[in-house]
Order: sequence, then structure tokens, then C-alpha cells
Amino acid sequence: MVRNKALEKTKSSLPDRVKEIEDEISRTKYNKRTQGHVGLLKAKLAQLKEKQITRRKGKGKTEGYSVKKSGDGTVIIVGFPSVGKSTLLNKISNAKSQVGAYAFTTLTCIPGMLNYKGAKIQVLDVPGVVRGAASGKGRGKEVLSVAMNSDLVLFVIDVHSPEHYPILLKEIRDSYLRINEVKPDVRIKKKSRGGIGIGTTVKLTHLDKPTIKKMLNEFRITNADVLIRSNINPDQLIDIIEGNKKYISGIVVFNKVDIATPAQIAQAKKIIKPDLLISAEKGEGIDELKELIFQRLGFMRVFCKRQGQRADMGEPLIMRRGDGLKEMCEKLHRDFVTRFRFARIWGSSKFPGQAIRKMSYPLKDQDVVELILD
Repeated sequence: MVRNKALEKTKSSLPDRVKEIEDEISRTKYNKRTQGHVGLLKAKLAQLKEKQITRRKGKGKTEGYSVKKSGDGTVIIVGFPSVGKSTLLNKISNAKSQVGAYAFTTLTCIPGMLNYKGAKIQVLDVPGVVRGAASGKGRGKEVLSVAMNSDLVLFVIDVHSPEHYPILLKEIRDSYLRINEVKPDVRIKKKSRGGIGIGTTVKLTHLDKPTIKKMLNEFRITNADVLIRSNINPDQLIDIIEGNKKYISGIVVFNKVDIATPAQIAQAKKIIKPDLLISAEKGEGIDELKELIFQRLGFMRVFCKRQGQRADMGEPLIMRRGDGLKEMCEKLHRDFVTRFRFARIWGSSKFPGQAIRKMSYPLKDQDVVELILD
């Protein structure tokens, strides 16, 4: 039996123990034979990192900028210093963020408002993120705490430095955000006795049941019913156990393409695949970016119609894709749900003005809706 030094209790400091486990994970090739070992290491590492965060909070240091959310959604612009975040904010919103050709021009969180297709989208320009931000380097903790309260992360990468993106993504992940990931369908129901029972509806290729039980035990979960409907890996299982992760959308853009050669752009694309190529300075790709922000936020427009009147096509109600009549009623007025009788819908209905009585009816972009209330 191989001795697992990283899991042994030592007198080393907490950061040293974290590094020991991280090093061992990086040295261990993940396969079916080692998955149990790696799973336990990652479970132990997650708990040690949580202890580090708890200790920092215990020191009474206030983290985060005070930003009041407004509008239909919030976007945070994240990038290394001097990649053009402030210039981009000024191009897509009504903000006046200071711009300069040197690092750390932005020293606080600057909000702007993007008005697009009737949606009011709050856009936040924050100081540049650097390596180690999640641990508190620079203004990292303040920046990333704002990201946690956002609906979309816009990564701005200098096309000449594509290697910045993996660093930014790691800092974001270490701050409990999961970008463009779907939350795994796993249910853990604790109970008083009976041990751990695991049921699955999919084939598990990254974890086996004995490893899952050991990882749960590492988090002091010894009695629970577990139902797994996603082919999860160790990191995803830990995320579900901890229950403190937020899943949001992200967009990656290469900026400063106006001063890059075709060869430089092609080389950058070999490292990461951006969603868009832009030049904030020249205004190139800005319209495409606005549309992509609208789509990634999952927005759709619904137009309200009063009985006997034409619909107001100039002021859409901004809803999220998948929303139905119930969500529309809730957004308009808290009493509309109980007063709802039926709705007439033009657009996605089988025929114009069809009467729909089910509040679960899913709305589509540019539907016209007339609510009939008691």
C-alpha cells in the first residue's frame, strides 16, 4: 500500500499543506486506477482552502466594492491591467471610465449602463485582475467579490497576451464561479442512519461508487441518499457537496486586433478560441458584442398589450429564455399571479390571439401578450 503523505496530518502550515496536495495532484496521472486517490486528495484540498478563506474572514477585513445592482442584468469586465477594459466600457455604455496607457488606471469599480433592444444592462469596469487575485493579491478579492454578484463575466484579453486567459479563469474558479458550465444534476439528501446509498441514471466514467463514498466521508457525510443524473468528475462532486458555487455565462474577446498582424491573431487563436475579435479603440466588433451580451444573458423581449389597445412595441418587458406566463405576472405585479384568468398571445401561439390558461406556458422572444385578470 502506497503511503499518502499529503493526507497525513503534519505540523506544516496551512499554505504548505495546500501546496503539498496541489503538487501531488499535479504529479498524479488521472486514470481509473488512481481516481480514488485523486478524488480524496481533491476533497482534502477543498477543505483546506475553505479553512484559509474562513481564517481571512475571521480577521474582520471587509472585502468587495459597494455596487448597487440595477437594470435587467449585470456584466463585469475582467482582464489584466491595461487590456482596454475602460475604453470598452466607454464604447458600449454611458459610463465615463478613466482611460490611460498605463497599468491600474481604474482604481475603483465604475458602473455604466448599456441600453440594447429595450434591455438595461449594468456593465462594471473593475481594476485589472492579476495572478493570485483570489488569494487577495492586489485588489483581487474586491474585484472577484463583485464578479460573484454578476450575471455574466466578460473576459477582455489582449490579443498579444492570450496566455492571460487561463490565469483569469483559474482566479475566477477559485472565487466560486463556474463559467459556461451546467450545474451537475446531483441530489444529496442527508439522513440520520443507514450509511450512504448511491443511485445513478447515467454511466459514471470519472468516478466509481466507492470513491464517491470516500469523498463524502471526507466531508463528514456518512449517512445520505445520493442520486446522480450527470456524469460527474471529482471537482463537480466537491462543488455539489460544498453548495457555494455560482454558475453564470461568460464571453471571451480578443482586444487590440487593430494593432495585431494576421499571424499574431492566428497564433493567439491556437491558444484559446475567443468568441469575438474587437478593437475597443476603433469601435470594431462593438455591435456584435452588444448582441452577444444580450444573447448570453438569456434575454428575450415580450410586448404587453392592454385590452382594446395596440401593443406597445417600443417598450418590451425583458424576460429570460424559459420564462412563462407566471414569471411575466410576477415581474409586472405581485398580485397578478393570483388574479390571472388567462392570456391572449400573438407570436408563439398556434393562432393569433389564442387564449392560454396555463401559467406554465413558455413565452418566446417578441411574443405579444394580453393578460386577462380578475
